[in-house]
Amino acid sequence: MTTGASTPFHPARPRRSRLRTALPLGVAAWLVLEIWLLTVVAGAAGGVTVFLLLVAGLVLGSVVIKRAGRRAFQNLNEALQRGTPPSRGGGNGLMMLGGLLLMLPGLISDALGLLLLLPPVQKAVGRSAERAVDRKLRETTPGSLGDAFQQARMRRPDGKVVQGEVIRDDERGSGAGDAGAGPRPPLTR
Repeated sequence: MTTGASTPFHPARPRRSRLRTALPLGVAAWLVLEIWLLTVVAGAAGGVTVFLLLVAGLVLGSVVIKRAGRRAFQNLNEALQRGTPPSRGGGNGLMMLGGLLLMLPGLISDALGLLLLLPPVQKAVGRSAERAVDRKLRETTPGSLGDAFQQARMRRPDGKVVQGEVIRDDERGSGAGDAGAGPRPPLTR
């Protein structure tokens, strides 16, 4: 017997991206590989040697992170004193990532961290990361995070938020209907 009520429609859940599916499996495989390698090295060289390697990685990683952070802060200070925008990159972020990988317990992460400390590797990784980010920004659709810089929120005096887009016809921002003379009234009136 039917009551005439329609059955509720449940839209299909969006598919998970390949990265969200593969990332947990990749992290688990990496952890198993790190533990296996540590046990192999401990069996060949002894547990004390492995412990000293892990402590050395921790100390070296903290030194690298501290040095890269100090260099980034110094570059920022110099740029502010000159009155110019800070120079791009400089490899400090990749040096910090290399230091973090050195600090993580494991021999594979230590090897990757040491690789990231080499300037040619930093340049290659930096260029490929920059190309990937540029490609992703070009692929963004309107209304996504890539379009967020072109959206504005205005608060009215009664507390309501009005969302809209800023559209400018020319470089000065004056449209065809503007008289172009005198200051404009504030938007909160």
